[in-house]
Amino acid sequence: SYRKRKVSITPYLKQLHFLPVRYRIQFKIALLVYKCINNLAPEYLKCLLKLREIKRRFSRLDDDFFILRVPPKSNFSRTEAAFCYSGPQIWNRLPFSIRSISELESFKTALKTYFFNLAFSNDK
Repeated sequence: SYRKRKVSITPYLKQLHFLPVRYRIQFKIALLVYKCINNLAPEYLKCLLKLREIKRRFSRLDDDFFILRVPPKSNFSRTEAAFCYSGPQIWNRLPFSIRSISELESFKTALKTYFFNLAFSNDK
């Protein structure tokens, strides 16, 4: 008799160095944010993001100028999927060493490696 077997695709994704869909989406959003910050994106996207304002008294302690301001939480759950909400959240979770990369290709490489390690950190 025919039985369906449940086979995980995860090992194949890892072998091919593909990101799972959830991480691929985060990769694409982070890349768009990078392009906005570095003036490589269209104006209609750049205007959706705002850099966090640095308070003068904290400027000596906090030299991370690559943090974005996250808009206040909306009453509508669908709004949080919008680029102006999800972009800053994904971007701010990235390590400073990745956010501060100035070259696009280096950023893409470091970003993919970061998400790949996140996606497959439980696998051996």
